[in-house]
Amino acid sequence: MQPPNPSAIRRHVPVAVLLPVVLMLALAIITVLGFVVWSTANIDQRSLERQTQSVSRVIQARRDQMQMQAASLAVWDETLINTKLAFNANWIERNLASRMHANFGYDALVVVDEANNPTYAMVDGFPVILPENASNNTPYRTLLADLRATHLQAAPIGTGQQPVILTDFLLVDDRPALVTAATIVSDTGALQQQPGTEYVLVLTRFLDTTVATEINRQYAIEAGHFTMTSGTAPDQAVYPIVNNAGRFITFFQWTLDRPGQTVLSQTIPMLSVTFLVIGGLVLLLLNQLRRYAEALEAGKHFSRYQASHDELTGLPNRSSFEAELARRLDGRGHEVGTISLLMLDLDRFKQVNDTLGHQAGDELICAVADRLRAVLGKDTLIARLGGDEFGIVLVHNASDTDLPQTSQRVIDAIGQPFELHHYKAHVGASIGIVSIDRGSEEVGSSELMRKADIALYEAKAGGRNRAMVYEEHMNEMLQLQHTIEGELREALQRDDQLSVVFQPLVSQETRRVVGAEALSRWSHPKYGQISPARFIPVAENTGLIEALGEFVLRRACELGANAPGRTIAVNISPTQLRNPQFSHVVFDILHRTGMRPSDLELEITESILLDDEHVSSQNLRTFRTAGIKIALDDFGTGYSSLSYLKRYPVDRIKIDRSFVSQLAEGHVSVSITQAIVTLAHAMDIEVTAEGVETEIQATILGQMGCNVLQGFLFSSGVPREKIVDVFADPANALMSRGARSVKAMAR
Repeated sequence: MQPPNPSAIRRHVPVAVLLPVVLMLALAIITVLGFVVWSTANIDQRSLERQTQSVSRVIQARRDQMQMQAASLAVWDETLINTKLAFNANWIERNLASRMHANFGYDALVVVDEANNPTYAMVDGFPVILPENASNNTPYRTLLADLRATHLQAAPIGTGQQPVILTDFLLVDDRPALVTAATIVSDTGALQQQPGTEYVLVLTRFLDTTVATEINRQYAIEAGHFTMTSGTAPDQAVYPIVNNAGRFITFFQWTLDRPGQTVLSQTIPMLSVTFLVIGGLVLLLLNQLRRYAEALEAGKHFSRYQASHDELTGLPNRSSFEAELARRLDGRGHEVGTISLLMLDLDRFKQVNDTLGHQAGDELICAVADRLRAVLGKDTLIARLGGDEFGIVLVHNASDTDLPQTSQRVIDAIGQPFELHHYKAHVGASIGIVSIDRGSEEVGSSELMRKADIALYEAKAGGRNRAMVYEEHMNEMLQLQHTIEGELREALQRDDQLSVVFQPLVSQETRRVVGAEALSRWSHPKYGQISPARFIPVAENTGLIEALGEFVLRRACELGANAPGRTIAVNISPTQLRNPQFSHVVFDILHRTGMRPSDLELEITESILLDDEHVSSQNLRTFRTAGIKIALDDFGTGYSSLSYLKRYPVDRIKIDRSFVSQLAEGHVSVSITQAIVTLAHAMDIEVTAEGVETEIQATILGQMGCNVLQGFLFSSGVPREKIVDVFADPANALMSRGARSVKAMAR
């Protein structure tokens, strides 16, 4: 094999590696910059909102302060006397006008009588004389009218009279101003006035540079000022000031504090340097990638070896095994003796993975490969076909090799404990065997592997940890399975073969029928009644179980819709539960039939829990959230791990009939069943016992506290019409008194 051309590799790397890396780098830079710009803009926006809220509070504080100062002057007996009862201009100038101008910076102070005519006015600290008709032209006219209207509704408070104070933003002589008007009343209550004749004190503060400077100094606002226009520069912000009627009077404008922009200006140089450094590192990385490409090309032979061998064990993989088997079959006329194919599958391997982890599982696979080499010899073709399945090819004379003995040696070797992480793992092996003698008719490698697979399937079905030699009747059984599949497909398209019967569920305490379990039945016009034990596994293996399960579920829900309060149990398969659309199917059937979700109970097996499949667990949680109950069927016959009950909470467990059938005084099944019932009740789970056939069994289960009984003692599966009669007739539902009636109906 010629070494790779280095120049060709260098031409390939820039196109295959450089462009994606450059694009990814550019995308990363754009993403980072975009995030930084977005973040700083967001920070600036929040800063603007905070500053705007602060300015709003400042303006409101000015209004509140002005009202308090106006109240301190207007609610005073001296003010009432010297403005109304005995007008004294000198006193007003000395105690009101000069005081408010000098101490608080008010630009104008006006006292008006009950007709809103000014009796005294001060502007910029000096008294002025206003014309007699000034009340018609004063900018305070609307404010005074609102004040008079409000004052008529004011109630007396304490010993004095409550003043009415109104504050508004006005244009006074085309200048924005903050104006406060307050009725002059007695603070002691000694001086009474006729309502509506009160004089009013009006204070005016122009919103000019002086006020803006005070606000800037007091509240740390930068370059704040009042303006009559709303146009702003990018670094400026404005707050509109409106009067009580909602009209714009002026705007307060200030220089924005933009922390985000500051951070951005400080971050950009640092980011630029960072991106330059990253760019240099990328160039170095690309140079390394070029060298790696050359090394990969030099290792092409090793890659080809890996493509034909299992990486974990070093054994040939499936593709190379099939190719070698085909080669030997094609040249078997030159081979000596017989070619035998052994298909080996480990038993209980999944438990090792589940309990000790996948790393331990990998070590176990390697150890099995080593034992196979030790038992069969290095010259024997051994391959790992995938997972825990191995293929073996033996070329031998029929008299020289005893296949059953060789297979048993393999089974015995693998049956010995494996030391994995200080734990002893125990697995078994099931083997399917098929042989071709010299001179027999030509058989392809695919056909040979198919027959070995059939024998392996029979070995597992026969109890595992054994070897089975392929025989033609095995193929006939497989063909029968295909026949059942075809007939079942046709039956699912018809409505005269498949049916559903219902076996009553009986309360152990009251012996009343509390529900029923839906069971599928198949009456074939040619083969008669076909057992569910035969056609349901076929449905599972061929994908027909979903259509069959939907058929049973629909019939069950049709019954449940007409029997509210009765639990209707339906078995579901792992295939159904692994379908993401299964929950939609269930809810659609419930909706169409009108059955309550709380009356439906879905029965699952422990194999579903062992799968730990995400879709299955999500469907189970969806059902329980909707109120559908979940029952764990055949409990006690599988792994029965507490962790499964904690991970997938169920509402009911069903004790398998294998325990119930052995219930008798002193039998170990009594202790096991009692333990199951106690465990379930401790976890707030109800218990149903299947296969109850004698009154003794029912009595023992009742003493244990089992909740529901099911079995031939009460009834076998009955048609829908008869179970409806059982539900409707209380006498038939009383199982202690009417068991014979139900049994008779079943007949």
